[in-house]
Amino acid sequence: MATASLAHQVEGVERGIAFLRQEQLALLRGLHLEILSLEKRCTELTCDLKVKPPGRSQADIQEEEEQLESRCREVEGRLVEQQLTVVQLQQELSQKGTLVGALRASLKDKERRFLEELKRRSHQTTVLNTELQKQTEAAAYLSFQLHAATQKLQHQQQRSSGTPPPTSAKAKRRHGSKHPAHIRAERARECVPRERVTAPEEPRAMPDPALFFQPRRHRPRPRHQHRLPLDGRDGGEEHGEPPERAPPRLAAAAATIAAEGKAE
Repeated sequence: MATASLAHQVEGVERGIAFLRQEQLALLRGLHLEILSLEKRCTELTCDLKVKPPGRSQADIQEEEEQLESRCREVEGRLVEQQLTVVQLQQELSQKGTLVGALRASLKDKERRFLEELKRRSHQTTVLNTELQKQTEAAAYLSFQLHAATQKLQHQQQRSSGTPPPTSAKAKRRHGSKHPAHIRAERARECVPRERVTAPEEPRAMPDPALFFQPRRHRPRPRHQHRLPLDGRDGGEEHGEPPERAPPRLAAAAATIAAEGKAE
């Protein structure tokens, strides 16, 4: 009985040993596979280390991050300064643009005023020139009228007295020795009435020249020009001209008389 139980125990121990051997073989087989996979992984990592640069430590990475942060802060500060500078430049540009606009407006206003003043002065000059021309024509016409009236008065006096004027002989004697301008001046002076030369009267006011501003074409011309000789044949040739040509010469004679009167 004891032998049978011992045999059963031996069989149980053998079966346990066989099972343990199987388990051991499976475990060894798994370990072998794990070792192969680890070797393969080590080979891959070795290849990666050969291709890539060597890794850095955490301290190096942290130091590099600090440097990058400091550079970023510097760049941000410069960017803020540049933005402030741009804002200031924009303000100055706007102020200068406003100043340029004001200067342009002022320049245009001055140019407009200058052109208006120039136009006004040009118009005033034209008006004054026209008025001066009218006054000159009126003075010449009045001088001619005065000369004609004086000549007519002398002619009437000669007719009433029946004797030639005493100044005609003097004019004939001077005629060959003096210049025609002096002769005309003397003749114009001789046209003045004798009583004015000997006893000058009070000066009279000049008549209104506006009465003579009408154009000559509106005045009826006499059909027969009456020649009024001043002193003989020469006087008749010079003073017997038609009224259209007489005023300029009479104006020149009057100017010569005035110049000689001032010189005396």
